[in-house]
Amino acid sequence: MGLSLPALAQSSISPLDLHRQALVIDAHSDTALRMLRGENICVESRSGHIDLPRLMKGGVDAQFFAVFVHPRIAGDERVNRARRMIRLVKEAVESCPDKTGLATNAADIDRLVGQGKIAALLGLEGGHAIQGKLETLREFYNLGVRYMTLTWSNSNEFADASDGEKKWNGLNDIGKLIIREMNRIGMIVDVSHVSDDTFWDVMEVTTKPVIASHSSCRAIRDLPRNMSDEMIRAVGKKGGVVCINFYPRFLADTGEEGSAKEREVSIEALIDHIHHAVQVAGIDHVGLGSDFDGITAVPKGMKDVTGMPLITEGLLKRGYRPEDVKKILGANLLRVIREVTGK
Repeated sequence: MGLSLPALAQSSISPLDLHRQALVIDAHSDTALRMLRGENICVESRSGHIDLPRLMKGGVDAQFFAVFVHPRIAGDERVNRARRMIRLVKEAVESCPDKTGLATNAADIDRLVGQGKIAALLGLEGGHAIQGKLETLREFYNLGVRYMTLTWSNSNEFADASDGEKKWNGLNDIGKLIIREMNRIGMIVDVSHVSDDTFWDVMEVTTKPVIASHSSCRAIRDLPRNMSDEMIRAVGKKGGVVCINFYPRFLADTGEEGSAKEREVSIEALIDHIHHAVQVAGIDHVGLGSDFDGITAVPKGMKDVTGMPLITEGLLKRGYRPEDVKKILGANLLRVIREVTGK
């Protein structure tokens, strides 16, 4: 689906004004890992990509904080570490109530943004954290988690990962139960990091829209971690949203991870992936999932979350209408949050 030519350059609004008017939602950051190391996100930092003052400068209205526990942490400590990270995010939110509040649905986001605050949301990255147990999934939901990335880079008790061992050739029976339970309780299914077989099994089982919280386009950058056009199209047909990852290595061929070439990838490469996903899935099914604080480099010129308005500028330069830019920046994801959580 391409953009209609009459839409080109019809808007006189400045990119910054449009960005400030829009609801901007970032579907994925690993900032909670910095909190685990003692970082205070209430004050501006010189390290990392995100804190509350920089979110405000970047015009971000709602931020998903990923709860990630490395799979090498096993047993009870795995769940305890996830609980601790959730507690740290909540404590950070409670310590600066003038800047932020916890959101668990779209109504909370609307309310907090209306108060001039940043909505903080929780996502669980890596289904290994629930150890295949529905009761643990429900516990995390009750603690405020509103999406679960079914796998990380490792295959787990119920699903195969894009970069992991192929244990189940997709979802096993426990995995299918977990998807159904997520649909029932109102937790968003996140298909970033999953294998292709897992993805297609999810699409057969789920009755609700899904998201890819931080994935880019395989047609441009051919990596298993990115999504094929068929996958992107399927997410759109289910009413979901593909949130494009900002990591230069997922946007262009930069050689080995950590190479100097990662720092040469431009904002234009990020816009290329957004535009491609729009052409494949449609304007209503694309969003942003930065992966800030979980990536070793960002597009050239972006620096950190304060560079988010560059995306709005880039989309306007490509001829996107202001109302369509707003969809990509956050309105599409808000719709899925509302539909899955029920509020």
